[in-house]
Amino acid sequence: MTAEFLTADPLAGLPHGFFTRRGGVSSGGFASLNCSLSGKDDAGDVATNRARAMAALGLPPEALCGLTQVHGIEVAVLTGPLPDGSRPTADAMVTKVPGLALGIVTADCGPVLFADREAGVVGAAHAGWRGAVAGMLEATLDAMEGLGATRKKITAVVGPCIRQDSYEVGADLRDAVLARAAADARFLIAGRRDDHWQFDLAGYCAARLVAAGAGTVAVIPADTFAEPQRFFSHRRRMLNGEGPIGHQLSAIALPG
Repeated sequence: MTAEFLTADPLAGLPHGFFTRRGGVSSGGFASLNCSLSGKDDAGDVATNRARAMAALGLPPEALCGLTQVHGIEVAVLTGPLPDGSRPTADAMVTKVPGLALGIVTADCGPVLFADREAGVVGAAHAGWRGAVAGMLEATLDAMEGLGATRKKITAVVGPCIRQDSYEVGADLRDAVLARAAADARFLIAGRRDDHWQFDLAGYCAARLVAAGAGTVAVIPADTFAEPQRFFSHRRRMLNGEGPIGHQLSAIALPG
């Protein structure tokens, strides 16, 4: 079985994919296309999964570059392949080097893929709510501009993440969102419990990208929480009292 992935029409022609959990070799809670290097899955299985993902995009295994993600706003600028085992501590990557696949892993957070075709610059970001509120997406656009991209020519696509109907949040998230901009209350609706709200993470990320001047912004309509056969979900794991789970990969590259 090949690694399953979703594509975005605005990124057509570029090697890219928002991978699901299908098409790998891992078992148990990691079944089957777990691509995270930080969990308790078998390292050999993860390597096979990541190689399968690259093969699905027509790239060699060594093309894939990854990060140690920390829910911050640091952006790694890649000027060549990373040394074996090296993963910068950051939550986004940008490059103008053809053939490098920028990969991030998520299990409810928002994976965002970026491209300015004319300038030959691509990017990938991990946008959990903390990073998104703090400016992760704007930092990625800035870093792409530093490589010669033009903001109005950048396409940004928010991939599968936990959607508003599934994402109940508390006062900490609501207060952080509103402290930055009171108008962002539009991304919060009343929750099913008192003092809780449903947060539209995908809509929030898309709006931040539009406000920051990205030329084309799109959202993949998929809910990681609501589709257990298709996606890993940290929130679903917590609510169900499950053990360790995997993470899906999203990646983009410039043609070699």
